[in-house]
Amino acid sequence: MARWILHVDMDEFFAAVERLDNPALAGKAILVGASARERGVVATASYEARKFGCHSAMPTGEALRLCPHAVLVPPRHGRYEEVGLQVREILERFSPAIEPLGLDEAFLDVTGSGRLFGPAPDIAANIKATIRRELKLTASVGVAPNKFLAKLASDLRKPDALMVITPETVQATLDPLPVRKIWGVGPAAEAQLAAMGIRTIAQLRVAGEATMERRFGQSGLHLLQLARGEDARPVVMDERAKSISQEVTFATDLADLRELRAVLLRQTEQVARRLRRSGLRAKTVSLKLRSGDFVTRTRSHTLEEPTDVTDELWSVTGMLFDRWWAAEACPLRLIGMGVSQLTAGGQLTLLPPPHREKRQRLDKALDALADRFGPTAPRRGGSPRQDREGD
Repeated sequence: MARWILHVDMDEFFAAVERLDNPALAGKAILVGASARERGVVATASYEARKFGCHSAMPTGEALRLCPHAVLVPPRHGRYEEVGLQVREILERFSPAIEPLGLDEAFLDVTGSGRLFGPAPDIAANIKATIRRELKLTASVGVAPNKFLAKLASDLRKPDALMVITPETVQATLDPLPVRKIWGVGPAAEAQLAAMGIRTIAQLRVAGEATMERRFGQSGLHLLQLARGEDARPVVMDERAKSISQEVTFATDLADLRELRAVLLRQTEQVARRLRRSGLRAKTVSLKLRSGDFVTRTRSHTLEEPTDVTDELWSVTGMLFDRWWAAEACPLRLIGMGVSQLTAGGQLTLLPPPHREKRQRLDKALDALADRFGPTAPRRGGSPRQDREGD
């Protein structure tokens, strides 16, 4: 079976999230980063700012000299992590084989996903459409037989790109490109290759192995492999998570008990579904609450045995929240729940109680509906639609 790898890369991620939360920034050049007075650097430059030569890791002062009309926005890493988790949750619907490269990009091996979701290009299009529909953001996706080609493909036509490189089109795609498009070829290596008369990948591909090894050692042989479109590295799933969580920051403090419990139920459903997709169960349930004065409170409870059953997790989450509300009720800026002490899944007992079997069947049915219909899928009573939740 041919291997198919996707590289999903969110477009101008930090700037896009800031624009999402503040529509007044639409169409403006945005620089996300600390101020020049703090000797800050640019974390992300929007495409409008990039036209003036701004880019990430550039000193903020230099970026503002190049683009003096840019809007400088301080980074909100908690918000970016929140949206990054939502992106990750979408990716997990299509494949469990995910290698995150940060909050805004990841590799997916979708070789075994075809029976459920169709050919790899269709999966890529589905991911892009889901991210746009549910998060109001855009992603560029590269589809190829290996990681090097997939990442290259996602980058060639950004933003909002979908590019497919098949085994038959590998060399036609690679040959005209400059050698700097290859991983590991920085300015110094590019200058050395140029001194050898090698400026394109086509010229590098026909360079002799002996010549490349003599000049660059084993790295030279690796460059030749990439120039031929060869990359045997597998998608490496990140180390088993120590915890899984969901949280949301409200635009205005929320004091409605029913709405808060509904949001919390939705988060519990999401966390439970991620546990089941990952083949994990959790023993400790935690609650996170932040009021308008930025005071953060946490509560936790450890179960007698680990679980991935939504109703069992919700009974604990709801209990923790209700106890806090009875004692300290106040408007909340942020609410979230999470689980920890994760263990590999498996049958809890040889003969689980009938009520647990019923709950597991319900979870399985709702998981299938969520995978098929996304945020419009039926949910438990009291669970809000995503557009009401605000995350």
